[in-house]
Amino acid sequence: MDLIAIFLIAVSLALDAFAVSVSSGISVPGFGWRQAVKMGCWFGVFQFLMPLLGWALGSSVSRYIEAVDHWIAFALLALIGGKMVRESLRKGCGGEEEAPGDLSARRLCVLAVATSIDALAVGVSMAFMPVDILSSAGIIGIVAFVLSVVGGLVGRRLGCLFQRRAELVGGLVLIGIGVKILCEHLMG
Repeated sequence: MDLIAIFLIAVSLALDAFAVSVSSGISVPGFGWRQAVKMGCWFGVFQFLMPLLGWALGSSVSRYIEAVDHWIAFALLALIGGKMVRESLRKGCGGEEEAPGDLSARRLCVLAVATSIDALAVGVSMAFMPVDILSSAGIIGIVAFVLSVVGGLVGRRLGCLFQRRAELVGGLVLIGIGVKILCEHLMG
């Protein structure tokens, strides 16, 4: 898998964290650089670790399902992307699960896990692709960190409309990458 595809996956995965950061920037009183970096660290670390865990799980079964691995990668990416698209069209703005009233370690941990579950599934799908998982996970973590910091800092200005659109675009990109993987395998 090329660097551009890894970067697009990283951006797509980080858009949930970006949306939560935007919400936090809007709702947490006195939100600033310190809170943005704290949030970025939590999200970045979890976005780094989850693909590694997913890859380890997927690698343990990859030799048994090698003949259909491209279909599994496509299905996982399409499901994750479809879920993101559906949620972006369905949910309102500023719900409790998205906009914490504080940034305690407990709350940040829950948010980091919730926003990185998709990265676990992508890690499973990466077990069936020719990728360097450590550098891929590193890119995913760094992108999540940067987008979380940026999302928090500009949250008050961008508001809910941008938050929903970001999740919609992320879902569509993941679906597109899944289709690309499937087409390359079927035509190659």
